[in-house]
Amino acid sequence: MKKAMKQLTLMALAGLIHSTAYADDFILSSNDIRHGEFMDNAQEFTGFGCKGGNQSPQLIWSGAPKGTQAFALLAYDPDAPTGSGWWHWQLVNIPKNVSELAAGAGTEAGKNLPAGSMQMRNDYGSHSFGGACPPPGDGAHRYQFTVYALKQKLELPKEASAALTGYMVNANALASATIEALYKRD
Repeated sequence: MKKAMKQLTLMALAGLIHSTAYADDFILSSNDIRHGEFMDNAQEFTGFGCKGGNQSPQLIWSGAPKGTQAFALLAYDPDAPTGSGWWHWQLVNIPKNVSELAAGAGTEAGKNLPAGSMQMRNDYGSHSFGGACPPPGDGAHRYQFTVYALKQKLELPKEASAALTGYMVNANALASATIEALYKRD
């Protein structure tokens, strides 16, 4: 029994190492935000006492795995004092031949988004990018911008919840890459 458990553990670790190496080929970068660094005021929300530019950052990715049929981009603050975090942006069905979003692409009109992509409702209640707006004095919050390579385009209703969108993205993800930027208000 011990030998069988050891073999299962080794097989699981081998699979984990393989998937991690596979994911390392898929890379997300930006001219506007950096992993582990504070975002500029351009990425701060406009409203709720925040006076930023509410501009989505420029994002570029490479190394998508074979079989990628579409991409999704999710921006999330796990530190929001809600008990469930805060969804700042959910963009799905980015065409497979697209590998970059320009700064400011996440406006509600969506005129700078790739054709066929769809912005889901964020936690501010709009179908757009909603910038950082942590409570004053709450300390630094983490903002996770994650691009997902999807095995198929997603069929979601326009008013799908963030939970349903997240579920469908994760259920169809081949790989993901994240930049975790920071923001705080004094």
